[in-house]
Amino acid sequence: MIELTLRVANSIGDVAAEAWDACANPAWPDRGNGACGPCPVPANLHSSALGDRYNPSMHLIAEDARGVLLGAVPCYVKSHSRGEYVFDHGWADAYERAGGSYYPKLQVSVPFTPATGRRLLARAGPYADAVRAHLAAALTDICRRAGASSVHVTFPTEPEWDLLGARGYLKRTHQQFHWENAGYATFDAFLAVLASRKRKTIRRERADALAAGISVHWLTGTDLTESVWDAFFDFYMETGSRKWGRPYLTRAFYSLVGEKMRDRILLVMAKRNGRWIAGAINFIGSDTLFGRHWGASEHHPFLHFELCYYQAIQYAIEHKLARVEAGAQGEHKISRGYVPTTTYSAHYIVDPALRRAIEDFLKHERAYVAAAHAELADAAPFRKGG
Repeated sequence: MIELTLRVANSIGDVAAEAWDACANPAWPDRGNGACGPCPVPANLHSSALGDRYNPSMHLIAEDARGVLLGAVPCYVKSHSRGEYVFDHGWADAYERAGGSYYPKLQVSVPFTPATGRRLLARAGPYADAVRAHLAAALTDICRRAGASSVHVTFPTEPEWDLLGARGYLKRTHQQFHWENAGYATFDAFLAVLASRKRKTIRRERADALAAGISVHWLTGTDLTESVWDAFFDFYMETGSRKWGRPYLTRAFYSLVGEKMRDRILLVMAKRNGRWIAGAINFIGSDTLFGRHWGASEHHPFLHFELCYYQAIQYAIEHKLARVEAGAQGEHKISRGYVPTTTYSAHYIVDPALRRAIEDFLKHERAYVAAAHAELADAAPFRKGG
């Protein structure tokens, strides 16, 4: 049995980078696993460090008797539910109408992106499972001491989901659309496994997307200049205002993420007549490309599909990535090679009445998600028997 000391850090910067990385990315530098972020980067460059700038942090830290970091959980105190991709606005509204206070709540996640991966981070070793169990239990204690209504662990691994469920968290399922790389050498090799009609449709859409003299560019690393971020932020604001009403990311966010993670960002940008007209941002993981969001100042047929889906597939093939995670929503992704994939979240609710109501809701929702998954899987564009 291991003796652990648990404490809260208000910034990832309060933890030694190499200690955090030993838990978050135990295979670093050879092959990070994306741990709790969209890519295997050291703590000082970790996406969660960006979250510290936007939400108060209560990162859970587990140390042994010698002060060695054995586990950690990236945890944020939130007064809203924006930018999470697991929607609990209805829960919040109902609880507030009943006289409760849903906020603040604790959010365990990768800030700003629905990337799947480990959330209960443990240093590799014989005590890793015990450390994760301690972390799961300690989160509920922190929740109560902080006066929060709930803890929300979004997009964990399935084993973590089961662990959290066994410790009183309510289990929720979701559906994303992922493209899986079956070792394709080229984009045409991928098209070859699709049904003929789907193959022709994709080729036509790709040609139509660029028909107005549009060129596509992959930008990463030193390509990500402030002028590029200026253009991309304009796209985000224009498209985000129409789609969501109130975009929540600031221009400063893009400069910060560009500074901290530039080699792990892929901007797929479209140019016409010498100026940028659209773009999509992706995060590059160890074996996965994570699609985030897109925007445009000009609107051309199929340009959204080209920048967000087809270019992502092409990049993954050329860079030998195992998959593309294109996020939730959008059944149109299926005909373009992205298959429905179950993702998970776990929710600890303090108020017994609210917990009972949510538990009943989730029972029905899980059944619906499972049925929808089966139906959508049948619509995959691949050749039958091929």
